[in-house]
Amino acid sequence: MNLNQITVPSLDLTVSVPFYEKLGLKLIVEALPHYARFECLDGEATFSIHQVEKLPQGEGIYVYFECENLDETVDKLKAQGIEFESLPTDQRWLWREARLKDPDKNQIILFYGGDNRKNPPWRIN
Repeated sequence: MNLNQITVPSLDLTVSVPFYEKLGLKLIVEALPHYARFECLDGEATFSIHQVEKLPQGEGIYVYFECENLDETVDKLKAQGIEFESLPTDQRWLWREARLKDPDKNQIILFYGGDNRKNPPWRIN
């Protein structure tokens, strides 16, 4: 089994699409106002957003995008006006990550985990 794509809800794709393009995703399907799909520049997974009338309640969705040059990526995005909740920080789970919210308040985590992403010291054999 391979992960194909993740889809998150959005109230207004005309706001969300430019946000995700600014993050560096490539728009490959534009079926506004209801749906849009993006390619990640690395790997084969895709990411999409779909229009909803009401956003989910509670903590919502967390989406992780791995960036090899995390600090440089965050600096570039900040210069483009993207606001972060937390800047790149080394985490106890051996990843470095920065957090922000998309226009619909979905939690976006830009991170670099390297080999620890799939092979942390506590991995089950």
